[in-house]
Amino acid sequence: MPPARRAAVSRRALLLTAARVSALAGLAAAGVSSPPARAAGNRYGNGQYPFTLGVASGAPLPDAVVLWTRILHDPLQASATPPVALPVRWEVAADDAFRTIVAQGAATALPELAHSVHVDVRGLSPARWYWYRFMLGDAVSPVGRTRTAPAAQDLPAALKLAVASCQHWEFGTYAAHRHIAAAAPDLVAFVGDYIYEWGPYQLRHPARAVRADESLTLADYRARYAQYKSDADLQAAHHAAPWILAWDDHEVANDYAGLRDERLDAQFAARRAAAYQAYYEHQPLRLPAPGIQNGMMRMHQRYDWGRLARFHVLDNRQYRAVQACTPERGGSTSVRPRDCGALRDPRRSMLGGEQERWLEQGLKTSAARWNILAQQTLMAQCSQLPLALAGNSRDGRYWTDGWDGYPAARQRLYDVLQASGAGNPLVLSGDVHTFYAAELRPDPLRPAGRANPLVATEFCGTSVTSSSRPQARTLQYVEMNAQLKYGRSDKRGFMLLEVRPERCVVDFRALEDVQDAASKIATVAQFTVLEGKPGLA
Repeated sequence: MPPARRAAVSRRALLLTAARVSALAGLAAAGVSSPPARAAGNRYGNGQYPFTLGVASGAPLPDAVVLWTRILHDPLQASATPPVALPVRWEVAADDAFRTIVAQGAATALPELAHSVHVDVRGLSPARWYWYRFMLGDAVSPVGRTRTAPAAQDLPAALKLAVASCQHWEFGTYAAHRHIAAAAPDLVAFVGDYIYEWGPYQLRHPARAVRADESLTLADYRARYAQYKSDADLQAAHHAAPWILAWDDHEVANDYAGLRDERLDAQFAARRAAAYQAYYEHQPLRLPAPGIQNGMMRMHQRYDWGRLARFHVLDNRQYRAVQACTPERGGSTSVRPRDCGALRDPRRSMLGGEQERWLEQGLKTSAARWNILAQQTLMAQCSQLPLALAGNSRDGRYWTDGWDGYPAARQRLYDVLQASGAGNPLVLSGDVHTFYAAELRPDPLRPAGRANPLVATEFCGTSVTSSSRPQARTLQYVEMNAQLKYGRSDKRGFMLLEVRPERCVVDFRALEDVQDAASKIATVAQFTVLEGKPGLA
C-alpha cells in the first residue's frame, strides 16, 4: 500500500476507534441484556472456535476491572472472521463455577476494532477475586480470574506482584508465563516489549530467529498480536490475574523516540498510529478521555492498592526527546559525554513536561506505604567503560536510548522523589534483558551521605525470552558502576515481589532453559527492602 494511502487508512481507523470506544463503553455501562445469538454465532464462526486468543483483565480499581477478548477464529488468518459486528455476552461471577453471577451484559465486537471487546465492569466489591467469561453463540471463552483493588482506606497485609517484559517470539518459549500463572499473583505488571515488530508468522516458537515480515500497517500489527496471544502459556498468565501495562519501543519499532524512528521514515507517524491502535485492541486497557486521538494514546496511569502501594505507570516512549548525537539517523548509540554536548541539555525529557508534572503531583499526594514506578528501562547509571574524572568532567560511555541518555531528566525525577516525601520509592524496570538490583543516588561518583542520599531502590527484570549480553560483561558493568549491586544477564524469566507494609521481598526467578516449554524455574537471587530504610537490606 502506498505511504499516503496507508496514512489515510490509519487516520480513518483512528477516528472510527474514538467513536467505537465510546459506543462500547456505553454498552458496558448500561449492562445491556444480550439478545439470542446462537444462530448468529454459528453462522459467523463457520463452526470454528472464536476465542482463540483467550481472555484478559486489567486496570483494577476498588469497584471495577476491565475485561478483554477478541473474536478471531484463526490466529493466522483474520479473514476467517467475517467483517461484521458480532454480539458478545459476558458474565462475572463470585465463584469459578458461575453459580453466583454478580454482573452480566453484552458488548459488540466491531470489525473496526479487530473484533476486540473491552468491558469496564463497575459496581464490584473491593479486594476480592472474581471469575469472568465471554460467549458468542454456542461458544464459551476460557474462564479468567481477576480481582479488584483494595478500598482506598484499607492497608492490605500483602500484595503478590509478578513483573515481566520483553517476550520476542523468535527467542524462546513462554515458559516464564506458565510459572507466572502457577505463582497465582494478585497482579501482573508488564513493562514493555509485549510484541516485537518482526519475525515469520507461525504458531510455534522457532529454533532460531529469522528477521522477516516487518510490521508497518494496522493489519500487520494486528496479525503480530494474534500470533503472540495464541500462546497457551501467555494466555494462562492473563487468565490468572489482572494486568497493568506499560509499553516500550518494539510495540512499534526499535528505539523509536516520539515521532522519529531509526530510518527517519517520513511516514512513521502513520505507522506509530497503527501500532498504538493495535496495542489498544489487544490489551485490557481503560483509556481516559479522549482515548486514542490524533495518533496518540495516553498510557501513563496511576493505580492504588489501598494504602499499601501506589503504582505510577510511566510512558518513556511517546513524549521523549529524540536520542542525542544521532543526527544522520534515528535510534540510539553509545557516546562519551565529552563527545556529545547535547546529552546533558536540560531541555531534553524522557517523559515530556506534562507527564513529569503528573508524576510529581502523584508522588506529592500519595499516602501509600510504597510508591512503585513501573516503567520501561534501567534507571541506574550504567557506564559501559570505567568511570573516571577528567578535569572537571565525568567520563564514561553511555547508551543513549535508556535513562543514561537523558541525565537531566533523570535528575529532575530524582529531585521530585526527594522533595515529594513519597514513601518508600521502588523503581521497576525492563528493556535491558538483565536482572539488576540497584540503589539510586543522584551522583554515582560521590560517596553515600547527606549530600548524596539514596532516592529509590531499583529492580530490573530480565526478559521473558529476548537474548542479552554474556554474563562476564554484565559482571564488569556491576564492578564499574557503584549504583549496581547485582546483575545477571544469562537467564530469562521474571520478577516476583511480595509487598507488605513492613517490607518488600523481591525474587529474581530464572528458567533453566528458555527453549524448553516445560522448563523448571528457580530463584537465582532474593532482595529485601525494609519500610522506612531505602536500599537493599
